[in-house]
Amino acid sequence: MTATPSLLTCQRIVIKIGSLTLTDGKNGKIREKWLATLAEDIRALRERGIEVVIVSSGAVTLGRAMLGLTHKHLELPEKQACAAAGQICLVQAWQEALAAHSIGVAQILITAEDTEDRRRYLNARTTINTLLDYGMIPVINENDTVTTAQIRYGDNDRLAAAVAAMIGADALILLSDIDGFYTNNPKLDPSATLIELIEDITPEIEAMAGDAIETFSTGGMKTKIMAAQRAVAAGCHMVIAKGDIDHPLQYIMDGKPCSWFRASESPLSAYKQWIASSLYFRGTLIVDDGAKRALTKGNSLLPAGVTRIDGSFDRGDTVEIRDKNDQVLGMGIAIYSAADALQIIGKQSDAIESILGYKRRDELIHRDDMVITL
Repeated sequence: MTATPSLLTCQRIVIKIGSLTLTDGKNGKIREKWLATLAEDIRALRERGIEVVIVSSGAVTLGRAMLGLTHKHLELPEKQACAAAGQICLVQAWQEALAAHSIGVAQILITAEDTEDRRRYLNARTTINTLLDYGMIPVINENDTVTTAQIRYGDNDRLAAAVAAMIGADALILLSDIDGFYTNNPKLDPSATLIELIEDITPEIEAMAGDAIETFSTGGMKTKIMAAQRAVAAGCHMVIAKGDIDHPLQYIMDGKPCSWFRASESPLSAYKQWIASSLYFRGTLIVDDGAKRALTKGNSLLPAGVTRIDGSFDRGDTVEIRDKNDQVLGMGIAIYSAADALQIIGKQSDAIESILGYKRRDELIHRDDMVITL
């Protein structure tokens, strides 16, 4: 039987805290007593030599209360205003909770473009690593005040996975209002059962994931599965655990019920970790069964194996790869634009030049520029 991962064997972890865990929801107040117990858990981890990075939701929820906005769906300008107002309170809450243990914090606001651009990605990684070297805890959030509806994470589950891959974390902890991954939504199905160890994110596992149903939550189990796919591909274990209890990290360390996603035994190279952390895809390539088999064997993606293209992308953009059943196979850097790729899909590579009038490479995505997560 495969052993379940343990936080105690980690050297670096990322902890993501959801809005409904950190705050009391509609009233827009920090759960200070709960946060104090989490801070004690973080101190205990650091005393074991474990580095901690925090990805914290809550700015928009706190800002809602400050601006008196109670309607469910915020327009983008309203959300940006809430984020701007609430971010100050959010960081202050973390600063005060960790200062009680003589731990300093530093705020980092990240956009999706910061992780999509290689240079900015490396700069962000260097900043986080430097802060950890100085004993600080980075508190990270998406920079909602400047993001657009088209280019944003939209949830901190996937942002946390991108950060975990970026800094080579050993484990990603998603503290949630649910204690793990279930066969169905336990709030709707009393017979749903907890799955404590997931070693392969199969189509069946993906199908079990549902959408968020909470009023002020943007993430759901689907985003957590997407986060798990990115994290494990980068060699980072991920755990979904009950967050709204006192000492939630100690709860995990005590072996209480939660769901672990086991990482690959062969972490990706730094370059492929960057590709795997990409969460904003310009397009999708749908492949046939033959191409799927070839990709799982480590081969490049040729035009002949692609049956459909969705979206508009340029050469050098990150695109997603899916099979005919819509299962995610991986992602990679496109060699041809969508307009050119549409002309050559289903064709043999030796026909590319005659169709386009030029030829860059035989592949649509080279294996060196691709990450397969299947």
